[in-house]
Amino acid sequence: MSRIGNAPVSLPSGVKAEIAGQLLKVQGPKGSLERSIRPEIAVELQDGTLVFKRKDESKQTRAFHGMERALVRNMVVGVSEGFSKELALIGVGYRAEEKGANLVLHLGYSHPIEFQVPKGVKGILVKEQRDTFIRIEGIDRQLVGQVAAQIRSLRPPEPYKGKGVRYRDEEVRRKAGKAGKK
Repeated sequence: MSRIGNAPVSLPSGVKAEIAGQLLKVQGPKGSLERSIRPEIAVELQDGTLVFKRKDESKQTRAFHGMERALVRNMVVGVSEGFSKELALIGVGYRAEEKGANLVLHLGYSHPIEFQVPKGVKGILVKEQRDTFIRIEGIDRQLVGQVAAQIRSLRPPEPYKGKGVRYRDEEVRRKAGKAGKK
């Protein structure tokens, strides 16, 4: 029995959900998202909550039950509060600039990298003391995480000096390096 799938998703004030067959559309103050629900799962709107039920008890359907509920909950949270991820640029000369809707990243290569931020996501620069952070914001949790991962993959943190692009709360395991000569 799926504990996650059986929990209803409550809709906060200002969020509306519409169900048309297997298409679920959620609208809120930050925007709207829609998703096609798998045919094995039935969604009902009852008293301001979304309830998910399985149409059969096969192993695959039970697996999809909790997943669909979690994805719909992410949609509801996204249109009401939004999601964000922060990336830290660690290294001498590592910096970022905003150029229109795009980000220009200087990450120690011989050329700057112009990263095109997809529609539905914003890349905001945050400067705190000497550090530069990039905040990725949007209503689609999957898209926010994907954009943050793409930026991080441009220069992942290396284990010796810790230079690179990392998530703000990420801990990088450091290696000792070469042992000194005697």
